[in-house]
This record gives sequence, C-alpha cells and structure tokens, in this order.
Amino acid sequence: MSRHYDAILILSFGGPERPEDVIPFLENVLRGRNVPRARLEQVAEHYYHFGGRSPINDQNRALIAALEAELAAHGPQLPVYWGNRNWHPLLADALRRMRADGVRRALALATSAFGSYSGCRQYLEDIETARTAVGEDAPEIFKLRTFHNHPAFIEAAADRVREAFAQIPAKRRAAARLVFTAHSVPLHMASAGPYVAQLEEAAGLVCERLGREPAPLVYQSRSGPPSQPWLEPDIGDYIRRIRAEEGVADLVIVPLGFLSDHMEVVYDLDTEAAALCRELGINLYRAGTVGTHPAFISMIRELILERTEGGMRRALGTLGPGCDMCPADCCRATESAARR
Repeated sequence: MSRHYDAILILSFGGPERPEDVIPFLENVLRGRNVPRARLEQVAEHYYHFGGRSPINDQNRALIAALEAELAAHGPQLPVYWGNRNWHPLLADALRRMRADGVRRALALATSAFGSYSGCRQYLEDIETARTAVGEDAPEIFKLRTFHNHPAFIEAAADRVREAFAQIPAKRRAAARLVFTAHSVPLHMASAGPYVAQLEEAAGLVCERLGREPAPLVYQSRSGPPSQPWLEPDIGDYIRRIRAEEGVADLVIVPLGFLSDHMEVVYDLDTEAAALCRELGINLYRAGTVGTHPAFISMIRELILERTEGGMRRALGTLGPGCDMCPADCCRATESAARR
C-alpha cells in the first residue's frame, strides 16, 4: 500500500571521530552490560590504532550523498536525515531537526541487511526511545525492510568479490579459497531470529551469481565472555585450519554481514586476520563491502518506492522479502543478551 512520507532517515551504529570521543562512545555502546573496564579499554585500543577515528561516520556521509544524488535524479524527492545509536549525530537530535523542519512521517533505512536483534529490532527500540525523548509531535518513523536477498544487494556484493579475485594472479585464481564473514552474536540471540538463515542464503546467492560452488560462512568480532556461547567458527580459527589441513595459499574474505568498511572490518580483518595470514604464509584478499556501489544505492531507492508507490518487492532465493512490520516475537533478546 502506498503512503505519504516526508523524509528518509539513515539509522546507524555511530562511531568516534577523535581520540577523546572513544571512551564516551564505548560507554554508550556498553551501557547496561556487565563488561569489565579492562575490556572496554582493550577495545578502545582498536580505535586508537586508527587515530581514534572510526571510518563509519565518513562512510555514512558518503552513503547519504550517493542516496541524495539518486533521489534527485530519479525521485522521490525526499530529504535525507541521519541519526546514530551510539554517537553523534544521535537519533533523538535527528528527530528534533526533522520536527523543526516540519517532517511528520519518515522512512528509515537501518544500516544492516539482515534480521537480528541488534541489526533490526534494537533499531525499532531506538526509534521509540528517541521519539519519547523528543516528546510531543515527534515524527513517526517507519523502518524499511531488511534486504539480504534483494537482487541488487546480491549483485553489489558479487561485484566486490569479483574485484577481489581480480587482484589474484590469474594462474592462482582457480585454487583460491572464498569465505564469507559476519558479526558473531550469542547463540540465544541467533536462535530468536532469521540472522543465520539469511546470511547463509545471501552467501549462497552471491556464489550462484559468481558461478562458484557454495563457500563457507564464518564469524568475527565476538565480544562476549568466554562462558557464553556465540556463533562459530571464528575467522581466525578457520584460517588456521585451512592452512594446517589443506595448505591454502590464497584466501578471499568477504565481510558479507557488513554494509561498510567500518572498524570491525578494518581492525578485525584488515589488521588481525591479515597479520595471521602473513604469519601462516597465506595471501589475503579482502573483498570490499557494498558501501556506495551503484546497485546498492539503486536498491535503497527501490525499497523506498515499495512503501511510497507500492513497488514490487524483489527477492531471490526461498526465504522471501523481509517484513515491513516485524512480528512481535521476532529477533527478541533476553535480559542477558550482550548488545553490540
């Protein structure tokens, strides 16, 4: 059903932009979690390694610029706003600006392709918390669906993999190993939603688009206590195994679970995994995320048209398109869930 909306809102995680932002940012991320101070300071070093600045905000600025150009060229003519979960520009501040600009109803794109607590439902909770903070006449916000199997998302991801394989000397490409990664989450959280099934389908669709046999899915960036079971195998364990058991010489890592090359990509893969590969004698080629790939930007416009004009809900595979309105029991987190 088509409806009227006044704006588009980009919803994202947020990240520090200078060293003095790092600790306050991480305190926001970890608020309400029983995480030792030593662990917070350990994670802070990841950011200090890059001058205290996360890439994510600049990448969101680039995404917004690309989307604004796409909408200006092809419509609908809607302004684009931006609000983060954990750092400036914060979501409540974005809603205040929208209210001041006369926005009453807006569509929101969360920067996650997959259904999970932290990638989907938590953003819905963030919206309601921000609207309560803003108070009377806060804009109504309607989240766009997840899009793990949208043809344009799959094409953008496949194109990034092609670019990575093109860096491998031609005589070695056929033997190169391909692996997909996504952010690990606690098992109880994974069992409450479609996260794993959607990741597995997306990875299979990318391989199909590339004309390759299915490739494994592994996980990265776990942050919970050792006693809590999280999705496995870990990317580091996988790298060690394929070198020890199979003698793999060339490895292409595809961070399919991420839309942009933010801190958990550039540190956990480009720094830690890369160092491990050098130690083991593996040539690592890391595929880019979809970022501002033209097909991905075009897909966002399609998602908007689904809601404004009743456009076709395109999806590949067997799981079907994501829901516009999440079921009440979808992607729930228990009280003990570790929010990332």
